[in-house]
Amino acid sequence: MKFDPPLEPAKFVRRYKRFFADLQLSDGTIETAHCPNTGSMRNCLVEGSLCYFSRSDNPKRKLKTSLEYVTCTTGRLACVNTQRANQIVKEALHLGKISELAGYQKIASEVKYGEENSRIDFKLFNGENIGTEGGDCFVEVKSVTLAENTAASFPDSVTTRGQKHIRELMAMREEGHRAVLFFCVQHQGIEKVSVAADIDPEYAGLLELAMQRGVEVLAYQSRVLPDELAVHQAIPFEL
Repeated sequence: MKFDPPLEPAKFVRRYKRFFADLQLSDGTIETAHCPNTGSMRNCLVEGSLCYFSRSDNPKRKLKTSLEYVTCTTGRLACVNTQRANQIVKEALHLGKISELAGYQKIASEVKYGEENSRIDFKLFNGENIGTEGGDCFVEVKSVTLAENTAASFPDSVTTRGQKHIRELMAMREEGHRAVLFFCVQHQGIEKVSVAADIDPEYAGLLELAMQRGVEVLAYQSRVLPDELAVHQAIPFEL
């Protein structure tokens, strides 16, 4: 996806009350921006570092700006707007840029499913040339920003919601569908992804069980630029 106009630079000051971030603009003024991220943003909050924000002309919005990118402790940019992950994965699916998920006849977003009152990020409806066991494909997307050096991990805090999503994917697999957990890595310079078992051991245990039962895991690196954010290339996932 292209940002038009491109994102604007600022200095990151602080994040507070989860959904607020103070940014210092080029003229020295402080702008309070919406912080669209419910996670801990671990390793992503570096005071005085370069960040980027977007503007909105929606008259109903109280805060007219949103924090999009931050400079992490790695010294590289990461997109902390978690909504962007689904947007760029959807774009990549329609463009056929994710080879493992290409060839389906229809792509639907936010479809109700499962027994735990869930919505799947993407449901791909089966076509004639899928080459799988049959059934549809359920894809759950996770935005990954936590990183050290060139290795990223997920989650950045305990996620009971994420645990529920793994259980739902296992249930879909047992019904004969494809079930895919897609790690969208929105952090520059990442070469591999793993599960953060030290942060959420229950999530790690569930994911290991899910993989044993046929749930697929894909990880893709994103291109993170001031004027563009896009799914770029597959990278290894290590449990």
